[in-house]
Amino acid sequence: MKKILINREAWQTRVAVLSNDKLQDIYYDTGSKEDLERCYFKGKVSKVLPGIQTAFVDIGQNKAGFLHITEIDRALATEKVFEHLQDTDDNKDEFSLKEIKSSIDISKIFTEGSDVLVQVIKEPISEKGAKLTTCFTIPGKFVVLMPNIPQIGVSKKIESREERNRLKEVLTLYLPKGMGAIVRTTAENRSASDLQKDIAFLVSTWKAILKKYVKAASCEKIYTDLPLSLRAMRDHLDEDVEMVVIDNKEEQEGVYKFVKNLTPEFTNKIRFYQGPPSLFDRFDIDQQIDKALQKKVSLKSGGSVIIETTEAMTVIDVNTGKFTGSGSLEETILKTNLEAADEIVTQLRLRNIGGLIVIDFIDMHSGSNRQKLSRFLEKTLKERDKFQSVALKVSEFGIVQMTRKRSGKTLTQQLTNVCTHCAGNGFVKSISSNAFSILKKSKEEIIRLNLKGSIVLTTAHRVFDYLIHQEYRSILQLEKDLSCKIILESNELYEDAQSSVGVSQ
Repeated sequence: MKKILINREAWQTRVAVLSNDKLQDIYYDTGSKEDLERCYFKGKVSKVLPGIQTAFVDIGQNKAGFLHITEIDRALATEKVFEHLQDTDDNKDEFSLKEIKSSIDISKIFTEGSDVLVQVIKEPISEKGAKLTTCFTIPGKFVVLMPNIPQIGVSKKIESREERNRLKEVLTLYLPKGMGAIVRTTAENRSASDLQKDIAFLVSTWKAILKKYVKAASCEKIYTDLPLSLRAMRDHLDEDVEMVVIDNKEEQEGVYKFVKNLTPEFTNKIRFYQGPPSLFDRFDIDQQIDKALQKKVSLKSGGSVIIETTEAMTVIDVNTGKFTGSGSLEETILKTNLEAADEIVTQLRLRNIGGLIVIDFIDMHSGSNRQKLSRFLEKTLKERDKFQSVALKVSEFGIVQMTRKRSGKTLTQQLTNVCTHCAGNGFVKSISSNAFSILKKSKEEIIRLNLKGSIVLTTAHRVFDYLIHQEYRSILQLEKDLSCKIILESNELYEDAQSSVGVSQ
């Protein structure tokens, strides 16, 4: 069974989703930092680059968002290209669909300085601006409305053909002309009236967005998704949730009203918690978050999983560790790999890791065992991960290549900063390397300034100790080469790589 915990403080709101008391998802809202994903803007096209078929759109942020031609809905592209063709060919009033399609080009769709309604689909990352789209979506409890894409899709997790057909028929009946929708897993076995109510609310939201777009100034934000606690109810509250526990009375009342209006049958699951201990301490949430920030994840069997993320991909290594098992070596390896695969799915979701992922499982000689591992990984991803992913088969070397949809920042990006010592490399120079570097720089400085007499070389305490005990002869040789006397000093305020050279009187 699942639990949803909502912790609200004056400085932060946190939502934790637990499965069998194990942390599955964690979300943060500080109030001071705005989430851009799913927000709508009245953007202004600042630059059009036909060479890469991309338009850069100013949405009032530090960096312009980028809108690729693949993220422009077909109706908008066709309309703009048709207008362009009319302007360039005065002798023709009609054009064939083939002519229009062959003429689709970003430079014929947008002009610099024009306004356009856009939605953010990916938060800005590092030096990149937000990723934008005009293929709009508005999520509801049971369906995701696509107001300008007239297609109907059903979640792959709804497997019954009869139920899938029923849901499509309901949406066909209630969706306005020209609109489409994706049926969410939560819609399974819901009544037609529940779906109709959800669609009506989303359509009214879309009309409000269009109305606000007309009146809004350029680069203005015109729609923001629901607050964090209400988003959690919309996206996670279902029959599998045992309880929703909230430690703030005002927040609990707001969530109760929202759930009563959306899915009244779940209102009995909304509960107020009053410590001590605090709500997150009661369920060991902070300890589980701290573990999710570590590279190494220990498995119950004694094995381990090492997770390292670079800008290009995430690499995951599986080790047997202390696990020896009671059967053959091949059985031991298979058990470890299966346990690791289960934990990897949990960690990908919890850490919100997306993009290209390479998993190095322990080598297995048996082809049937590799197939078992592949099937288990695919099945676990499908059942427990809400984001779309594609995993290739396990290779003969135990390697799995997979991709997972990116959404927002990873847990590490949300909660940590780059180390000031190692600049994100994960390591710092050894004391000996720093000492040698300081000696080299000091020598160059003494020669450059033509210093004579007594020279004071000030270093960090650990470097000072190393030079005194390990490199004293090097100091004597340096004095001989430079015809000066070197006096070493220690400064506790210095970092290992810092030093200064001065002349003593």
